[in-house]
Amino acid sequence: MRPTRRALACAAVLIVSLLGPVAVAAPANALTEGEKTRVLAIAKDLKGTPYRYGGTSPRSGFDCSGFTQYVFKKAKAGNLKRTAGDQMRQGKSIRKNRKRKGDLVFFLNGGKAYHVGIYHSKGRIWHSPRTGQSVKLEKIWSSNYVVRRIP
Repeated sequence: MRPTRRALACAAVLIVSLLGPVAVAAPANALTEGEKTRVLAIAKDLKGTPYRYGGTSPRSGFDCSGFTQYVFKKAKAGNLKRTAGDQMRQGKSIRKNRKRKGDLVFFLNGGKAYHVGIYHSKGRIWHSPRTGQSVKLEKIWSSNYVVRRIP
């Protein structure tokens, strides 16, 4: 038998009354302001770096997920996996209308991520688009995307 919400609330009150107030840490589901600032500053510093399929560095160029992985690692803002699909399985799902600076935006085809960028503001992302282009800040061009927040 599962406890009711009322029973759980009563248990919580009992625990607090026995133990006293408990300090609660901030949820680990969002970048700090400093991390957001570093992520966006590093992304901006990489503007103009050429796209390269499989690329993971400013020297050789970036593909989309290599770019996001590099930026988050350099900003010490989280360890992202290597591919857009794997990165999409990290962090917390966020509603589109609740996205914030530093969130990852994943573009979908058939439910699978084919591209990722870092949300900046005003409907724009930093990303490494495709062959022949380079890292840039660009408007989100599709409504077929999801947002993830990396702790």
